Amino acid sequence: MTRPECLLKGIVEWRRGERERFVYRAGRTEPYRIEPLPAPVHYGCLPAYFNPADQAEVDAVWLGNQDRQVDEWVEAQVTGLLHLNDQDHKVVFGPLDEAGVLLSWFGPQRGARLQSAEAALTWLSGLPRT
Repeated sequence: MTRPECLLKGIVEWRRGERERFVYRAGRTEPYRIEPLPAPVHYGCLPAYFNPADQAEVDAVWLGNQDRQVDEWVEAQVTGLLHLNDQDHKVVFGPLDEAGVLLSWFGPQRGARLQSAEAALTWLSGLPRT
């Protein structure tokens, strides 16, 4: 059973397998830049939460095979937290057994490690809301 506090709503800014990246600003998604490599996961943000580490909305990643579109709002169950040394953590949605591709996306200097859904919710509870 899904706990209501584990369901969060985010917006997709960058599709898995694509280099073209968008950014959510001032209530809309707009082109951002072309990345050197395609995204290994669907990537976006949780506009309701602000991360002081990078002065932006909290980052979100969606694992799994479900196709997502840029500018798509997704409500899903939190499954984990990608914890990084620089505090620019990412909230993870989807099957954690597919997190290897996510972990390998970050260089060793960033210290990427996967934590639980509870760790994600605890971290989010201490952040400013937008």
